[in-house]
Amino acid sequence: MPLPPLPNPTDQLEKLRRVATAVPVSGWLFGTLMGANAVQTASLATLPFSRRLFRKINRRMADGWWGHCVDIAHTLNKAELVLYGDDVPYQENAIVVVNHQQMPDITWLMDLAKQKGRLGDLKWFVKDKIKWVPGVGWGMVFLDCLFVKRDWSKDEASIAATFERILRDDVPLWLMLFPEGTRITPDKLRRSNAFAEKAKLEPTKHVLLPRTSGFAASVQGLRTHVKAVYDVTIGYEEGVPTLWQFIQGLNRKAHLHLRRVPIEELPEDGEALGLWLQEAFRIKDKRLAYYYQRGTFDGFEG
Repeated sequence: MPLPPLPNPTDQLEKLRRVATAVPVSGWLFGTLMGANAVQTASLATLPFSRRLFRKINRRMADGWWGHCVDIAHTLNKAELVLYGDDVPYQENAIVVVNHQQMPDITWLMDLAKQKGRLGDLKWFVKDKIKWVPGVGWGMVFLDCLFVKRDWSKDEASIAATFERILRDDVPLWLMLFPEGTRITPDKLRRSNAFAEKAKLEPTKHVLLPRTSGFAASVQGLRTHVKAVYDVTIGYEEGVPTLWQFIQGLNRKAHLHLRRVPIEELPEDGEALGLWLQEAFRIKDKRLAYYYQRGTFDGFEG
């Protein structure tokens, strides 16, 4: 089964202390995010004259605000990201596939991206309704993020158009995918394994079966633009934190394993790419099982 939720502190004074810190931090982050949205909206005035300047302004906004989130995690909460696996090149264009447990996954990925010079260049696959959310959703509209309805007949054309713009303007990026399509829960895992049984696939314990269409389209559409696929696995120690727990400083450490696969090693056929991703998640499931038994990704052999 998935790692259970991170427990909250039982001491009432400790709870109050953490909430007293988290509330003003949350207010500050939301206020600065709305300020960034205002600058992003103003940047529309540059779009008819210079797409490069438009993207530069919005990259700076993303790099600044997301970097602010990472800095607060490190400074106030003493957060630590423990890295394993391949050391990837600085500012390399890549497609990043990750298991998804809770919202703090995103902040830890931002931490990694900041270390590798790609924080302002993150492009996320996100649910279409997110674009209507003030702050985060509005900001992503300006960043070439991919808003999907999770209906391939409706998403295929918009994804292809976004990739066309990225190639045309030579946009630097880490394209971020959570191929499971949702955060893992015990109920979703049961449904995933019921589907796996019907499809004669191996059941999993720590990940859901990945959706393959978006990944295959990404590799095919950006093959000439990216250098590698990063297969990233995130593990927590005492339980999976919510975003509110993360802001309170209850989650101070995450473990992240990264496997870099050169793009030329991936198949070209869409069906073969889907099988590649399924195998990557089968190994990811075993890697997480190893981590939860031993507290480290070191020594795992898939």
